[in-house]
Amino acid sequence: MKQYISVAASLPADADRATLVGRVWLPQVEGPAVVALRGGQVIDITRAAPTITDLISAADPVALAKSDGPVIGSIADLLANADETGRDTSKPWPLAPVDLQAVKAAGVTFVASMLERVIEEQARGDATKADAIRQRIVSIIGDDLAAIRPGSAEAQRIKDVLLSQNAWSQYLEVGIGPDAEIFTKAQPMAAVGTGAEIGLHPASVWNNPEPEVVLVANSRGAIVGATLGNDVNLRDVEGRSALLLSKAKDNNASCAIGPLLRLFDQSFSLDDVRKMDVGLTVKGADGFVLEGHSSISKISRDPTDLVAQTIGPEHQYPDGFALFLGTMFAPVKDRDAPGKGFTHHPGDVVTIAADKLGALVNVVTTSDKAPEWTFGVGDLMRNLAQRGLL
Repeated sequence: MKQYISVAASLPADADRATLVGRVWLPQVEGPAVVALRGGQVIDITRAAPTITDLISAADPVALAKSDGPVIGSIADLLANADETGRDTSKPWPLAPVDLQAVKAAGVTFVASMLERVIEEQARGDATKADAIRQRIVSIIGDDLAAIRPGSAEAQRIKDVLLSQNAWSQYLEVGIGPDAEIFTKAQPMAAVGTGAEIGLHPASVWNNPEPEVVLVANSRGAIVGATLGNDVNLRDVEGRSALLLSKAKDNNASCAIGPLLRLFDQSFSLDDVRKMDVGLTVKGADGFVLEGHSSISKISRDPTDLVAQTIGPEHQYPDGFALFLGTMFAPVKDRDAPGKGFTHHPGDVVTIAADKLGALVNVVTTSDKAPEWTFGVGDLMRNLAQRGLL
């Protein structure tokens, strides 16, 4: 995978102006460091901010990210050791740029993916039925619901029409109804970073990547920055029953975030996120190539609305949270046989990229073969204490 991970591709196009932070594994202390990227050098700022929670909770996260600290090495050397399948474990490597944060995700936030969720549900996880169901649904409601505001009178009218046709779906309820779908994607400390293997449940035969922007917010609900994420999805599992969402979404190594967290500053804001295009490329060992994109400008709910539906008087996050914003990407390109659509093969290289956030690269495996998650919150606290950082 090393040929796919480069400094130029991994960093934002305007990296020299960006405030970029992240986490790195330090083998010599058997624990992670919070780092900042400056001038191509990876700076250890753990003494100033022992965790990402400390960083995003600060009155001025950008100022804290400028703290002094020892140089771990160059970003080029760090990324050269990112590939989990060929890593030198005596040298540092990148981790997901979140730690104690709850990892949440918003579902069905784009019309294109909303229609695909309806199709999955009605196909009961059978990919061979997808095309016929897609044609039926589009014939009833069309394929352009982008102008429909969730929870509006027009959304209610569409619901009434679909109910009369016995075509209403729980996915349409959260797609155009008043309440967003917000679910837990992974536990704190469970997300993998760029270069890591990403896991699919071995029972799945119909699945896909989901390229998304991930917002990071603190305990006050203030959005402090953004990064990229892959919300790996098992279409056959969720299609059998929405009650299997946790099995479809939360498995070992099934959540990738990175490569770095870009903090909001004078060069980057939420408006940049609102205009962002997220690209996806899947390259298989069989020569198969899949390309797609997701435009945040086409999201049905503003990112601030999704954050407001995640945190508030009814639900608090003392360590903050990471929030996947959803995707409009839903692959229908056939891979193995006509009419069966796309599904991953082990060894697929998945690249998710955005101009102002860089690129997140992972290689597909199954969740039972990906390295087990063994370093949790308790391990982090003990490690920081042993290093005199708490």
